Amino acid sequence: MNVENPSRRDFLKVGATALASAGFGSASLSARSPRSSSGGIRVDNLILIISDTLRRDAVSLFGANWISTPNLDRFAREAVAFDNALVSSFPTVLARNDVLTGRYTLEILGKAGILTALVADNPNAFTPGFNYQRGFAAWEVTRGQAQDNFRSAPRDVKLPCAPEKCRDNHTVITQYLRNVAHRSREEDYFVAQTMTKAAAWLEENNDGRRFFLYVDTFDPHEPWDPPRYYVDRYDAGYQGEEVIYPRYDRWREFLSESELKHCRALYAGEVRMVDRWIGFLLDRIASLDLLRNTAVIIMSDHGFFLGEHGYIGKALIHGTYQDLPLYPVIARIPMIIYFPGCSGGSRVLAQVQPVDLMPTVLDLLGVAKPPSIESPSLVPLLEGRVTKVKDLAISSPEIYYKTLPPWQLERLPPSPASRSSITDGEWLLIYGPHPGKISGTSYTAAVDSRIRMVENAQGEIHPELYNLKEDPHCENNCLNANHRVATDLCGAYMDFLEAHKVPPSHLKYFVRL
Repeated sequence: MNVENPSRRDFLKVGATALASAGFGSASLSARSPRSSSGGIRVDNLILIISDTLRRDAVSLFGANWISTPNLDRFAREAVAFDNALVSSFPTVLARNDVLTGRYTLEILGKAGILTALVADNPNAFTPGFNYQRGFAAWEVTRGQAQDNFRSAPRDVKLPCAPEKCRDNHTVITQYLRNVAHRSREEDYFVAQTMTKAAAWLEENNDGRRFFLYVDTFDPHEPWDPPRYYVDRYDAGYQGEEVIYPRYDRWREFLSESELKHCRALYAGEVRMVDRWIGFLLDRIASLDLLRNTAVIIMSDHGFFLGEHGYIGKALIHGTYQDLPLYPVIARIPMIIYFPGCSGGSRVLAQVQPVDLMPTVLDLLGVAKPPSIESPSLVPLLEGRVTKVKDLAISSPEIYYKTLPPWQLERLPPSPASRSSITDGEWLLIYGPHPGKISGTSYTAAVDSRIRMVENAQGEIHPELYNLKEDPHCENNCLNANHRVATDLCGAYMDFLEAHKVPPSHLKYFVRL
């Protein structure tokens, strides 16, 4: 398996034969892109790989200078990378709802005679109420990741750090340490097991039937405990505590600068391990000669704060769950798509989102998209027929839960801390419920890069506007100087909410700028 520095070879646009030395590209590709009756790209099979919490800037091809991802890089040299992929619904579970729209996609594929399978270690895959496995013809989930109540022994486990440094009062990390107490080699780690099982599924089902395989690994989500040789690449000689599951609130009170640096090293080690095992699966895909008729999509669901903007995590967990602003470090995600005959190494600048994947999967597999699906397919972008599929990208936590009865919706106003991001690619507006519309409640919120209690959040939580061309890291709120831009973006967002039938009971909390 070639996992370090594969030989770089040009991937020709038409009639290419990728070389075994490049690992992923060991199969002979068709001279033309397969096409459906409608004239678009068509493939027999599709493999979707999601790596949870993989930051865009943790992937070398997207500009990472602190982590090396050789396998994702070599995959991208033969695929199409999307430079402006952004989350739609946030966080983990909602993002996957966007990708698969529950079991809707699977039912459509099944009726079209396409075999569907899920291989995962994500504990949410079988959590009651989430149940990602519903609708798949076959599914296999590796138990024990994160909060999964998998093992009850050993009863006593040693925490790698002081309990007050851990998220969720160290209950999750305690369970996790029980789950992995038996682990003895890298092949026992969750991402290794998942990619190995996915490879085995491909071997067993490589019999000519058309298939859709969804591979979902929770890594590099916390807890971060990769083999030591990965971590030492980034923080050799560290002697302090291993904060593998850091708390999301008030972390400055508990973590030293050296511990924060080591958290980054732990995360980087996780990413490096994920890259290795994705490379393993890519090699198996190639060796099975699937590249001639199979599309492969690799992506993440969201990023993770590692000290940026004064935050750790992706949300504030301080008694209750409160969302943090969806700055680019959280909202921008890696997304790479391979299909036979594609122009390897090309980049797409258009804004795209996970919610666009369902129609894209159907389009690539030649299955008609139901009229009720509003999101665009990305196939026209892949073919170069269009330069964009949407004018705005909206990334958002939940605004309300549709599963709740109306009387509960009325009683559960949104938090003013739950803000959406709205961007046209040049400007980014961060905007949410107006604090003045939600009375009588105090909120623990992130304000000025600090976590503190605010009464009604009045005057504390306010809209933010950033010029992404001049300020890509969103450090200078320029709303006051560009109020018309903010007004236009806010108006488009409000129109979006109304068009998608957000109930009046919740729309009343939003005010046009």
